[in-house]
Amino acid sequence: MFRFLTAGESHGPALTAIIEGIPAGLQLDFDQINADMARRQQGFGRGGRMKIEKDKAEITSGVRFGSTLGSPLTMVISNRDWENWQERMAVFGQSQGTEITAPRPGHADLPGVLKYQRQDIRDILERASARETAARVAVGAIAKQLIAVAGITITSSVLTIGGAQTETEMIEAIAKAKTAGDSLGGIFQVMASPVMPGLGSHVQWDRRLDTRLAAAVMSIQAIKGVEFGAGFAYANLPGSQVHDEIYYESKQGYYRRTNNAGGIEGGISNGEPIILKAVMKAIPTLMKPLATVDIADKTAIKANTERSDVCAVAAAAVVAEAMVAIVLAQSLLEKFGGDSIEDLRLAINNYRIRINE
Repeated sequence: MFRFLTAGESHGPALTAIIEGIPAGLQLDFDQINADMARRQQGFGRGGRMKIEKDKAEITSGVRFGSTLGSPLTMVISNRDWENWQERMAVFGQSQGTEITAPRPGHADLPGVLKYQRQDIRDILERASARETAARVAVGAIAKQLIAVAGITITSSVLTIGGAQTETEMIEAIAKAKTAGDSLGGIFQVMASPVMPGLGSHVQWDRRLDTRLAAAVMSIQAIKGVEFGAGFAYANLPGSQVHDEIYYESKQGYYRRTNNAGGIEGGISNGEPIILKAVMKAIPTLMKPLATVDIADKTAIKANTERSDVCAVAAAAVVAEAMVAIVLAQSLLEKFGGDSIEDLRLAINNYRIRINE
């Protein structure tokens, strides 16, 4: 079973990820891993932290001579800003830093301190920060290389930012938001193709492929909605206009001329590209902060400000690619098994022969 955990805080020494369940014999492309991590740091509207961090993953277990061993794989991503953080505390004579007591609306700050009985919001925001997604992108980059055994590739694109739809309009909208001390969200799309039919299952709620994909993408910080294919447009159309009719040709097998279902029917991939969209809310850290309440004395106050992005929709799309790749890797291994990559390849090839007979 492919599974992973991440650990680390935004301004801690490093982020760490441990992956278990990768078959032995997967030859890793380290450049591809670091290329995806670099993509996560790009996009107009990113903050000053991106000028500091040059994310690279160091693999410290589970790989020998570039090939996976079948044992747990560990990756470490150093936080360059850790040194700056330590120096800043030393200058001000702070051993632990100044307590933050002004929670930001829309962030994990207040519910986190209430749940974990903390007095300093930094105890929550350091882990709740989207900096954690750097580790997920590294894991997803390996998952992408695993699903490539089945010929599956994943792409993403930004569809709208703050209502703007063209690149020029998006850049203008982000620039205006920055000047105003505000932030913007938007919508992005992720597509996985080609995906063979049969991943996921209808037999239990938690085995449905769309359930898992929706949960994975919703787990990304600031994501507030996910839809597949036609998504919410289904609400306004009759069944005769939304269901994808089925055809068959001997050379091609079963196929559809439309893909309103987004590649999933009954919780199972149907052979069409898997297409999902997600909406990211505007980042809750504002340079002109909103009203809040000081958790120390319950007085009215303005929310805390942290160095932050104005817009990170493009980065969120890269993280979503990673999460989709992880779910598809899990689904592939659940269906086909295999302790080695060759076992996995053989099982996939045999399945394709069987469904095409």
